[in-house]
Amino acid sequence: MDAAQRRALDEAAPVPSRGVGLSGKLLILTVLFVLVAEILIYVPAVANFRNTWLDDRIAAGRTAALVLEAAPSGMVPEVLVRELLDSAGAQAVALKTGPARRLLAASEEMPQVDVTIDMRDQTLFRSIPEAFATLFAREGRTMRVMGNARRAGDFVEIVMDETPLKRAMVKFSQAILVVSLFISALTAGLVYLTLHLLFVRPMRRLTDTMIAFRENPEDLSQAIVPTGRKDEVGVAEYELQSMQHSLHDMLAQKSRLAALGLAVSKINHDLRNLLASAQLFSDRLANVPDPTVQKFAPKMIQALDRAIAFCQATLSYGRAHEAAPQRRMVDLSALADEVRDTMGLGLDARIAFINAVERDVMVDADTDQLFRVLLNLVRNAHQALEARAPNDPGRDQIRIVGRREGAVAVIEVSDTGPGVPDRARQHLFEAFQSSTRPGGSGLGLAIASELIRAHGGSVALADGTLGATFRIAIPDRPIDLAAIRKQQRRRA
Repeated sequence: MDAAQRRALDEAAPVPSRGVGLSGKLLILTVLFVLVAEILIYVPAVANFRNTWLDDRIAAGRTAALVLEAAPSGMVPEVLVRELLDSAGAQAVALKTGPARRLLAASEEMPQVDVTIDMRDQTLFRSIPEAFATLFAREGRTMRVMGNARRAGDFVEIVMDETPLKRAMVKFSQAILVVSLFISALTAGLVYLTLHLLFVRPMRRLTDTMIAFRENPEDLSQAIVPTGRKDEVGVAEYELQSMQHSLHDMLAQKSRLAALGLAVSKINHDLRNLLASAQLFSDRLANVPDPTVQKFAPKMIQALDRAIAFCQATLSYGRAHEAAPQRRMVDLSALADEVRDTMGLGLDARIAFINAVERDVMVDADTDQLFRVLLNLVRNAHQALEARAPNDPGRDQIRIVGRREGAVAVIEVSDTGPGVPDRARQHLFEAFQSSTRPGGSGLGLAIASELIRAHGGSVALADGTLGATFRIAIPDRPIDLAAIRKQQRRRA
């Protein structure tokens, strides 16, 4: 993909709008969660404060009731009664003992009671709504509060103004608010700073690296460098680096393939003209009466015809994939002999060629494509054996074995060379990756694999063999019974 294509793709792709970043979202969520936690703490705290405040008033009222009950009737001075009521913050104190209920002390004007609170059966779920009712109550509301007395079954009642309780709760709420704001700010700051360092900043680094690499994927210096973290962020950095390196290598290979494709097209054009000229001379050789010429001229003419047809196909298709195979039943032994003759591996060759194809083995394949597969494999084996010259035909051998396994033709091309190195096995059938010979293109095995796959077969390197052995499996085409019946009806 060139720069113009990438620009067109970028213009066509929708650009995401910039909203609140991760840092902003993290800060907002942290503050909200801390405030929610403070609210959950404040609600029971203010209810508990109200209960404690009322319990203190009940205790003071209980003390006043003991004093007033112990004194003879009418013997308690008015001043002492007033002090007892003020200590309890009450306007009236009453005591229930047994079935009797007595008013022990009261102010000059008995106010009308607006709300009654029974502290004997207070629960958290009852205290919370009552606490907020007090907070939002009108000024001057009068409440009657009942609490346990000294004996079971007895209770003390006090009538009091709710305003002092409301003011105390407001002051308590203000104190809680100040503390909550301080704790919220401190907690939010610490949580935000921690999460920012652990997650937001690494994510921003990942994002910036992806954007920079997207702008220029050919520049590998823009790829991310992992920090060595062992958590999920470290794994993401490592995987992103691997992806960026793979993408860079793929783009480099695509660019190389594009340049190579253009060069091959130019070379093929001129090579076809040269082969056509050679074909004219070969036609003249066919008329020479020399026996040796007559023996080799047909094979040379056939090789030139195949080369010209292949060049023409390359120019005509202009694509990376091979043409679909034109399959027919091929005599594998004869094809192996043709490969031997093409490679010049006669009886006097320093590298022995052994045709071990079983008798009458036929392969359902494209003749030219199967020839190219075998020729590539034999040429690779020949080059591997040549590397340890001087060669000895008793030691250096290339063997082609062919047999039928049901509806599958199995072909093995083996040699007695050094074998395939471990470093080449991982990308054995990938273009420009499998060559271990200086100057090699690494295309032979890639072409062979593509051609065999087009036949629905497979090619693989066999393990545990002397040298290198490539095993090819080509299944026969399935029989189209409907087409056969249709053809028979036409003949009838």
